[in-house]
Amino acid sequence: MAEGRTQPLRGIRGMGDRLPAETPWWQQLEAAVRRVVRTYGYRELRLPVMESTELFKRSIGEVTDIVEKEMYTFEDRNGDSLTLRPEGTAGAVRAGIQHGLVNQGAQRLWYMGPMFRHERPQKGRYRQFHQVGVEAFGIATPDLDAEIILMSARMLRAVGLEGLRLELNTLGSAESRAAYREELVAYLRQHEADLDEDSRRRLDSNPLRILDTKNPDTRAILEGAPRMADSLDEESRNDFDELCRRLDAAGVEYTVNPQLVRGLDYYTKTVFEWITDDLGAQGTVCAGGRYDGLVEQLGGPATPAAGFAAGLERLVALMAERDPELPERAGPHAYLVVAGDRAAEQADGLAEALRDRLPDLRLIRHCGGGSFKSQMKRADRSGAAVALILGDDEAEAGEVTWRPLQGGGEQERLELDAAADRLKGVIDAAESLG
Repeated sequence: MAEGRTQPLRGIRGMGDRLPAETPWWQQLEAAVRRVVRTYGYRELRLPVMESTELFKRSIGEVTDIVEKEMYTFEDRNGDSLTLRPEGTAGAVRAGIQHGLVNQGAQRLWYMGPMFRHERPQKGRYRQFHQVGVEAFGIATPDLDAEIILMSARMLRAVGLEGLRLELNTLGSAESRAAYREELVAYLRQHEADLDEDSRRRLDSNPLRILDTKNPDTRAILEGAPRMADSLDEESRNDFDELCRRLDAAGVEYTVNPQLVRGLDYYTKTVFEWITDDLGAQGTVCAGGRYDGLVEQLGGPATPAAGFAAGLERLVALMAERDPELPERAGPHAYLVVAGDRAAEQADGLAEALRDRLPDLRLIRHCGGGSFKSQMKRADRSGAAVALILGDDEAEAGEVTWRPLQGGGEQERLELDAAADRLKGVIDAAESLG
């Protein structure tokens, strides 16, 4: 390094940049999310990225890995303990209580943005990651459970992600869950010496999480454990049966997984996950369920609720794998080459007129001077479908030269109206490719 040169700073590990080569997938995903949630009548909720630490301790559970190991927590200058949000449901419930939304009948809400957990970064798992979340308050019946699962399925289809596996389970009511917990703990105590370290630690604090272990020896022990289904109350059993009937009627394929429990303490009754085998260990891309007791637990009125969250990084990774050509299709439609003093005077007006006429047009107006040859090289490198050449002759005649850069075709002079019509065809062709 040259003497006296300042050492460049680097980003924080696990909090990566999203460069222009990646963002077309993000843009397509975010646009699809907005389209889908609107079709179900959900309204956007925008939440702060920091909340009181107590919110997450009370909602997620103090003995979960998230609260014990993963949260970014600090004291501000007033001595208050604040936490960068590790998930979105707790904040949505807090906002629903604080602003009275949970008192106004059924509410269908969604949000999108960054979350933060201090985990070991790996493919599909980052310290800053992004989620889209859907939360619905005030509806206790399983038709809502079916709606949010169908919405998640439509969201995945909207970005071309077919073939993911849906797994379902029911955790029952708080009472049946407590009864099952006692049976499970009694069984596991008999095998405590053979459990892995994490499972032994969870035996007193959060034994249901042991069902989700990846340790093969502990999984073998669980083969003989009591089944949650045998402890279900009648209402939970009936609700789950109705949910399955609704999904069957809608043609949604699923697998009932009795060991699916989710990692957050607030879930009751329905839980579900969409899983892929294409991302290694980080296979869950969308998950959620019902959390009927959380609003009351956080100080609001007794309010049934359900929702889901999907990890955008994992969805983008799947999209990029299945459609690697998307960035090229998301490039500019046209590149405006300017040659001559009179052309330079008119170029900005022409570019703005085309953008006014064609709101979806992606047009780069060449800046920085340079020869005609160098401008054409930049036009080629831009990935644009066509170069629009404005020289002094064209400016005098109110025309532009049309030169295709992709797909062949002849160069020709066009009046501005004809060029705009031709550009509309370029835009429509690009949209048809996704």
